[in-house]
Amino acid sequence: MTSRELILTHISAKQQMPLLSLTNRLFRFLIASCGVVVFAASLTAEEGGTGHYAPGSLATLIDLPPTQPGWIVQPLFLHYEGEADRSRAFPIAGVVTAGLNATSDVFAVGALYTLKPKVLGAYYTVGAYMPFATTEVTAELSTSIRSRTRTDRVSGLGDITLVPAMLAWKSGSWQYSALAQVYAPTGSYEVGRLANLGLNYWTFDPSVGITYSDEKSGFNFTVLSGITINTENKATNYKSGSVVHVEASVQQLFKAGDGLIGIGANGFIYEQVSDDSGAGAVLGSFKGRTGGIGPVVTYIRPLGTTTLALELRWLPELYATRRLEGDSIWFKGVLDF
Repeated sequence: MTSRELILTHISAKQQMPLLSLTNRLFRFLIASCGVVVFAASLTAEEGGTGHYAPGSLATLIDLPPTQPGWIVQPLFLHYEGEADRSRAFPIAGVVTAGLNATSDVFAVGALYTLKPKVLGAYYTVGAYMPFATTEVTAELSTSIRSRTRTDRVSGLGDITLVPAMLAWKSGSWQYSALAQVYAPTGSYEVGRLANLGLNYWTFDPSVGITYSDEKSGFNFTVLSGITINTENKATNYKSGSVVHVEASVQQLFKAGDGLIGIGANGFIYEQVSDDSGAGAVLGSFKGRTGGIGPVVTYIRPLGTTTLALELRWLPELYATRRLEGDSIWFKGVLDF
């Protein structure tokens, strides 16, 4: 059996046809879903203590690369809250801040297409994601005269994610993935503004992953790793360093009426491996790192000729160095046609 058929082990013969269609749709849900939004826009190293890539949101069952030709539309929602105490300074949009508190709500819609002919023996997908965000940042700003607290809030289009290439190979219970994500600086950005909808630079994020699915028991695990490479923010002369990220998850599927419920855990490590640089990097190398782990719940069910596939994910950070420390809540859905 292939990995998409593991769901059918708990389903009767009468139920198999709709759930076969169900799992085809589910496994076409893009692995790039984790990175489609500017993480908390321009909240916090990397300049501001954050970057385009959102740590920890790649490696669950619903994120597996597409393995069926055709179109898919994917909506998703991210809520993030993070903070840093006054003893930690952060460069944001050309100013140095302390005592950061940030909240961001991002809704994104993605359109993906998987080609029928294989490329290098793999299923090949291209696509793009368009995020809309509301971001609020409060921080302490110091001047030669006094310190004061300021709050900025913005809403609108964020930095668009392009997916020029995604490859998925399948071999028995194993699946191998490779993808390239490109984050374009399309969101609004102003020097001196604490909350920005974009980061004002390009980011390239190639990643590779491996997934194992036990078709009989419904157990699966995934490991994925990538590196983010940032260009310079010309407005602030700040070039954020490169970051290595590693995600992993374990999940178990259970039959629930006409559908399935998946329960598991998702963890991540995020490590900056090169220094920030440029005239705007006034705080020096400012390398950031973070890690966390949290629960994941998935629900899938056939609805007539289409399929409902939903995921709720909570990812609290367990530690953070030179970054905001907080919690991410993801809600994902999928629709194909």
